[in-house]
Amino acid sequence: MQFALNFPEFEFKIQESDGKLSIFDSLRKKYLILTPEEWVRQHMISFLVQHRNYPKGLFSLEKEVIYNSLQKRFDILVLDRTGNPFLLIECKAPEVKLSKKTVEQVAVYNKTIGAAFMGISNGRQHLFLKYNFEVNYYEQISDLPQFQP
Repeated sequence: MQFALNFPEFEFKIQESDGKLSIFDSLRKKYLILTPEEWVRQHMISFLVQHRNYPKGLFSLEKEVIYNSLQKRFDILVLDRTGNPFLLIECKAPEVKLSKKTVEQVAVYNKTIGAAFMGISNGRQHLFLKYNFEVNYYEQISDLPQFQP
């Protein structure tokens, strides 16, 4: 089940119970069912924390967001030091192709959240965007934004 992803190697705690694999989420301090999407999410979290120095305390994971009276759940939101949304990331299973439709999904969530940056990843391909508030438009950027300490 553990797909090769476009991330550095990370050590994860994985356990098996009743024939199902679970992965330990270091932010939520509990084991979660190891789905392909969760595999990508845990890699992204580890990358942000270990390689980009994003503070663990500023993460919000899989919280509900309401848009046009529809209940949705975002994957990863990182806040800035003042508590405002900074980076919203949607994680997809490795077999899901990143497309205009998948980008629109995270953009819809971000209409409610209002993060300056957003990203989408299937673990193999990563796409990052910066919101230009002056022209109301997302611009693709080549890499994750640096977290401002």
